[in-house]
Amino acid sequence: MNVKLLFAIAATAGSMCACGNLPKAGEASTENTNEVIADSTSIIASVKQGKIAGYQTAGVTVFKGVPYAKAARFMPPTAPDAWTGIRSCRAYGPTCPQEVRTGWQNDEAAFAFNWDDGFQTEDCLRLNIWTKEPGKNKKLPVMVWLHGGGFAAGSGQELPSYDGTNLAKRGDVVVISINHRLNVLGFLDLSAFGEKYSKSGNAGLLDIVEALKWIKENVREFGGNPDNVIIFGQSGGGGKVSTLLSTPQAKGLFHKAIIQSGSQLKCMEQQYSRRIGTNVVKRLGLDASSIDKIADIPYDKLLAAGQEAIAEERERALKEGWNGFIFGWAPVVDGDVLPQHPSASGSQALNKHVPLIIGTTLNEFCASAYVPALRNLSEEAAMKQVQQLYGSLADEYVAAFRAVYPEYKAPNDLVDTDLRFRSMAVEQARLRNAQHGAPVYLYLFTWQSPAMNGIWRAVHCMEIPFVFNNTALQAGMTGNGDAARALAGKMSQAWVNFAKTGKPAAEKLPDWEPYTVTKGATMIFDNTCKIRYNHDAKLLKIAGQRPQRPL
Repeated sequence: MNVKLLFAIAATAGSMCACGNLPKAGEASTENTNEVIADSTSIIASVKQGKIAGYQTAGVTVFKGVPYAKAARFMPPTAPDAWTGIRSCRAYGPTCPQEVRTGWQNDEAAFAFNWDDGFQTEDCLRLNIWTKEPGKNKKLPVMVWLHGGGFAAGSGQELPSYDGTNLAKRGDVVVISINHRLNVLGFLDLSAFGEKYSKSGNAGLLDIVEALKWIKENVREFGGNPDNVIIFGQSGGGGKVSTLLSTPQAKGLFHKAIIQSGSQLKCMEQQYSRRIGTNVVKRLGLDASSIDKIADIPYDKLLAAGQEAIAEERERALKEGWNGFIFGWAPVVDGDVLPQHPSASGSQALNKHVPLIIGTTLNEFCASAYVPALRNLSEEAAMKQVQQLYGSLADEYVAAFRAVYPEYKAPNDLVDTDLRFRSMAVEQARLRNAQHGAPVYLYLFTWQSPAMNGIWRAVHCMEIPFVFNNTALQAGMTGNGDAARALAGKMSQAWVNFAKTGKPAAEKLPDWEPYTVTKGATMIFDNTCKIRYNHDAKLLKIAGQRPQRPL
């Protein structure tokens, strides 16, 4: 397989991830025995806009599809309209319009991920709440989940593992997930067409800020402490966390953060985002005098113009020397909403007092998970791929790999092991550590799933059901065996304890030291969890010397 095809597979897998426990042996099953109570006279919460009705299950009170804002197309969000009476909030609300998910065409992926794509409409600014102890005097930690899918796809409900019931119940925390504007609706930069559209390139980011404002104002009603809010997210959700750490309007709205496989160090630069915007306008047959008509363009036509413009402008940017990570739908460094790239010293200093966890999975976008022909490579075939990827560095790479992972067996390990996301995570940890502020903790999830003959390994998204203690809800991916449930108990407790105290300690975990450049401590999450120190520094250095194709 050539290098270009490998990156195509990574990009496709990324779009697909827009990323209760089974009983132990000898125990009676409690599957599907939880009573559901949806009483409109007692399961009521009062938010600023009015009263909402939820339901109870498994000892947790749930409210779904709660409006946190409203927004005209390409405009910043504003407070939602108030309502009279009691609004039923028991079902997930609308998701942002997006491209059709191609992952359903792959039976193995569809079985493992089991997506819930919901129904789509532009009126999608909704959030979902799980709480064990509603009431204004509880002061529980608040964990706000930001979904994956880059900045182009996904929703707060897309994976079964996003369900907050088990995490809220286990940790006595309030769990909240949100939907916001994506792709052309959330990140089309039309600022070249005047002040009215000056914030359009960051509309989706402003949605998240508005959600955090709503949470600060209303979360006491659900037992939450507005002064102890943690934002956490995976893949694109991790990118959103990275960006919010660099967003002045978000400062003070959260107090801890976790970035899972999404260390975003660079965003879109306005010289490119404005080009995309003007290209889109031209393709739609509009100009400066008719720009306001873009609000009435059908979504499918708008998105198609956007995708075509991105493809054209990406090739142009690459020829000019652009070397970022994501080109197209992403937050824009505009000097206002997002003053600098997340990697800039000013951005790092903005929230240096916020404790941080950063991590990745061992295999992330391994091609063999999605291409059956690549699952049992011969040594010769694996080495051919290594040669394609590393060129003259191939022998040095193999020697360094064997030193880091002496227990490796299959030739696939040589090409299935992620170094790109891991490199970005380590760099982000290094930048944070240089600020001498709150501690930053680094992890690597290496647990190899036995599900479906082990094809998923520690793929991108694999750690999510462990964090949410939902290995049963995502059993097609995890297998939900004893080992999976045991690790989920450790990881979910570490995340909860971090939300409560700023320290990710948990029973049966080794002492998780903060990351420093000197020691390079990394928590390895596996059947046996352990701390390793700068264990793959040489390997990451070699990986950094090979060309990287932007996504």
